Amino acid sequence: MIDAMLAEAWSALVANRLRSALTMLGMIIGVAAVILMLAIGGGVQKQVSDSIAGLGSNLLIVTAGSGRQGGFLSGGAGSGATLTLEDADAITRLGNVVAAAPSTNIAAQVVAGSQNWATQVTGSTPAYFAVQEWRPSDGRAFSDMEDRSSARVALIGQTVADKLFGANDPLGQSIRVKGTSFSVIGVMAKRGQGFGGIDRDDVIIVPLTTALRQLQGNFFRRSIRTISVAVDGADALDDVSKRITALLRRSHKLSTETADDFSVTNLTAITDTLSSTTAAISLLLAAIGSISLVVGGIGIMNIMLVSVTERTREIGIRMAIGASRAAVRLQFLLEALMLSLLGCSIGVALGTGLALAAGKAIGFDTAVTASAVLIAFAVSASIGVFFGWYPANRAARLSPIEALRS
Repeated sequence: MIDAMLAEAWSALVANRLRSALTMLGMIIGVAAVILMLAIGGGVQKQVSDSIAGLGSNLLIVTAGSGRQGGFLSGGAGSGATLTLEDADAITRLGNVVAAAPSTNIAAQVVAGSQNWATQVTGSTPAYFAVQEWRPSDGRAFSDMEDRSSARVALIGQTVADKLFGANDPLGQSIRVKGTSFSVIGVMAKRGQGFGGIDRDDVIIVPLTTALRQLQGNFFRRSIRTISVAVDGADALDDVSKRITALLRRSHKLSTETADDFSVTNLTAITDTLSSTTAAISLLLAAIGSISLVVGGIGIMNIMLVSVTERTREIGIRMAIGASRAAVRLQFLLEALMLSLLGCSIGVALGTGLALAAGKAIGFDTAVTASAVLIAFAVSASIGVFFGWYPANRAARLSPIEALRS
């Protein structure tokens, strides 16, 4: 019986192709909008999480405070000489701290033979590679001995390797940074773009003591810009952050009225906040897009009412030869449901295609999840039943005699 009703519903839709297509249009647009918004939101959420996770897990970042140049020009965070190597050593000895990697960043023009490239030079200790969970794919990292002796060795990111050496092997080659020659001992594993389009492979890593003595200005000779702190568990991040704050305030001799001359950032908390924010934005956009689903449902109801009016005599004949009111109601419900699900199927395909195109346009992968597709079908089926019920019930309540007179 159901098979016959489905075949009859399909015949009715095919008989009025243009009207059926226009009826489904609202559903198609609504489902495509919801799929697209959820895909972009999921992609942004994944991009944010991957970018921050790429810095290392269970990580705290201690940043120097702002400084002044010439006595009156204020710089941003990290521009002051407020963190020292002694601070990093003291943090390392705190409980729950796995490792602490002091570092400084210097913008520089790097030269290799006839090639040159503007990049970022990071000076740090061997702990940097463990804290950042980032290792060289070729060559090796520098040792504690090389850091203590201010060895002129460097590891380069994949972007720097491509710009300076092309297809040639960079290991053992020489590069010049601010007039100082460095030997390339390793090429870092490729990381790709981070959040905001930042190229995480456009970097050179050198021993911290070498950077402080050879590349950094005299004013910052003993200071560092950041300390990356790896903690032994996510549960200990807040406690370690408080202990670092108390330790640095004591060592910097700050009074209770004086503000911190440093900042401690919990990357895990940032990840959670950004993830929840992007998820909320995605749901908001999907909710806005779902308005089209309601509009599509109203369109289905209107067309089904027209269909009931046009087929009044047919309904009367069905009832006269024994069709029950429930069977008539089910027939029209199936037609509304079929319209809704067909529109949903086309909308899912359109939304997936638009999501893939949007991912290429904005530079990161969009995520069309199975749950989003299932939700779209479930909502579409519910709308088909909800908005199809009134026309179907109206058809079922027709008097056979009055319907035959129509």
